[in-house]
Amino acid sequence: MTPADQRKAARRGYLAVNIIFAGVILLIMGYSVFYSPDEEKYPVPCVHEKLTGEQCPSCGMSHAFSLIVRGRIDEAMVWNRASAGVFLFFAFQFLMRIVLGIRVLYTDRFIRPISIVDSAVSLLMAIAAFFPFLKALGQSLF
Repeated sequence: MTPADQRKAARRGYLAVNIIFAGVILLIMGYSVFYSPDEEKYPVPCVHEKLTGEQCPSCGMSHAFSLIVRGRIDEAMVWNRASAGVFLFFAFQFLMRIVLGIRVLYTDRFIRPISIVDSAVSLLMAIAAFFPFLKALGQSLF
């Protein structure tokens, strides 16, 4: 395989991953828009709460996301304090998928450095956004 063919293959792979991630994020956001926080008819119940009777660190996240997309941030924070950080993570990830996808779509140069920086930034953002959940998990294990 020539270097040009390798770059094209890397480009296709990177674009495919970006499209998949963007699609998953759109589904999450669409779920939040579709279900009203005032009706509480969410189809995905908290399995942990159903099994143990106790709330888990992510309880109220769907409700909070539905409130955030409607601009009701203060109410969302009551449902789940970590919701704003997680929501921002998904919003920034969606924007990154679009911007980097467009960048890679127009050229197959620098795909390796772009994917390395993308992965590092995404990992740091995920750790920051999901830190409350990681902390709770650590506390429950130790």
